Amino acid sequence: MNRKLANLMALAVAGSAVVWSPALAGQSKRAVNPPGSPAGLPFSNGIVVGTTLYVAGTEGTVSGDIRKETRSALENIRKVVDAAGFSMADVVAVTVYLADIQDFAAMNEVYKEFFPDPKPVRATVQVAALVNHARIEISAIAVKSP
Repeated sequence: MNRKLANLMALAVAGSAVVWSPALAGQSKRAVNPPGSPAGLPFSNGIVVGTTLYVAGTEGTVSGDIRKETRSALENIRKVVDAAGFSMADVVAVTVYLADIQDFAAMNEVYKEFFPDPKPVRATVQVAALVNHARIEISAIAVKSP
């Protein structure tokens, strides 16, 4: 496969569609693992490539209430975003995974507090199960202006 075609291929990352562009070809990547992140995991909490940050799916560390879990998951996202030198205003895309779609409205109550206008684009899906019996998991993509 030639390099030009390879650079235009779409990749699936943590359930989010990420388009690989020629602008990213050959750029190095930097792992972002904020202080206090669990050691020994088989993935990075975030990866920066050029001016783009990809944040891994993050569940809340508080369980039992979707509002608390949402707040915790978004605080964890913010830790990665901050550690990478980005801000929540730089977040352009979010994917929310809910164990129960009935939690959608309650999740939105908390979610809207974390992002300034214009809000990032978002996909929200119900999944059969999440790790550690979480009720929510969130992944994000942030982009800084060059």
